[in-house]
Amino acid sequence: MAEYTDNFEIGINTFLENSPDPVTGKRINHPERIRNGIEEIVIADQVGLDVFGIGEHQRSDYASESPAVVLAAAAALTKQIRLTSAVTVLSSDDPVRVYQSFSTLDSISNGRAEIMVGRGSFIDSFPLFGYSLNDYSELFEEHLELLLKIRASEKVTWRGGHRPAIHDLGVYPRSVQESLPVWVGTGGRPESAIRAGALGLPIVFAIIGGMPERFAPLVELYKQAAAELHYPYTSVQMNELGKVLGWPPYSRASYDTARSIDGALYVGDPEYVAEKILLVRKNLGTNRFFLHLNIGTLPHREVLRAIELFGTRVAPIVRKEIARESKQTTI
Repeated sequence: MAEYTDNFEIGINTFLENSPDPVTGKRINHPERIRNGIEEIVIADQVGLDVFGIGEHQRSDYASESPAVVLAAAAALTKQIRLTSAVTVLSSDDPVRVYQSFSTLDSISNGRAEIMVGRGSFIDSFPLFGYSLNDYSELFEEHLELLLKIRASEKVTWRGGHRPAIHDLGVYPRSVQESLPVWVGTGGRPESAIRAGALGLPIVFAIIGGMPERFAPLVELYKQAAAELHYPYTSVQMNELGKVLGWPPYSRASYDTARSIDGALYVGDPEYVAEKILLVRKNLGTNRFFLHLNIGTLPHREVLRAIELFGTRVAPIVRKEIARESKQTTI
C-alpha cells in the first residue's frame, strides 16, 4: 500500500448521472438517483474518505441541479467527510445565494463544507437563468470577486456590471469555518490556473481524458501565479529597509533570485519550503529555524493561513526527514 503524507486527501465526486442501462436502456429516475447519492456519501464517510463532491449540471441526464441540498441531506448523516460542490457554475448563479447555501451546509455539517466554483463544461445553465453566453468570462470573474468579498466580510459593498450593486448589506448565515473554503475547478484553461494562483485559491484540475502529465505546465503556471502574490508586499518592505540601510531598489529579479532554492525567501508550496529549510540545516548545521513571516503589509488572513500551513504541512515534512536522517546515523 502506498504511503501518503498527512496533507494528501482522497475523495470522490459525482454528477449524479442517470445514464441509461447498457442492457435495458432504462434510466434510473431522479429521486432514486438523489437518494442513492446520499447513501454513497454516507458509505464514503464510513470507510474514511476525506471529501465528497457533487457537480452541477442543468440537464435531464443528471440529478445534480442543486448540489448543496443533496450535500446538506448527507451532512446530517455523516461525521467526518468534507462536503463540496464539484463544481458550482458560478457564472450563472448568484454569489449571495451560493454563499448562503454553503454557509448553511457548513452549519449543518459543523464546519465541513467547501465550495468549488467553475465556469461549467455545459452551457445549459445560461439560458435557463437568463444569462448571455457573450458574458461567459466576465460573469465568472465578477461573481467570483463578489463571492470572495462575501466570504471575507459580514457586511458587503460591491458593484459590478451584471448584478445589482450591494451597499453595506449583511449576508447571513455566516459559516462555521472562519473562512469558508473556496476552490477553483478547471478543465485545463491556462487563465483559470493563473487566476486561481493569483487569488491564492486552491485549484482542482478535471482530467477527463488523455495523460495526466499534460497538466504539469498548468500546475506550474498556478504555482508561479501564487508566488507572485507575495512580491508587492516583499517589495514594499525591502524598499522601506533599503531607505535606511542604503540598499538599491528592490526588483523583480531580486525577488525571483531570493525565491530560488538557494535564496532567503521561503515562498512556494509546503514541500518546496520544507526542502529549503532542510537545505539550510544541511549547509549551516542549524538546530533551530525561525521564519520571519509578517512583513507588515501582508493581509492578516494570509498570515494566519501561512502559519497554519507552516505548522500542519511544512513542519511535519522537516521533522520526518530529520528523524529519518537521525535513524540512519545511529544504525
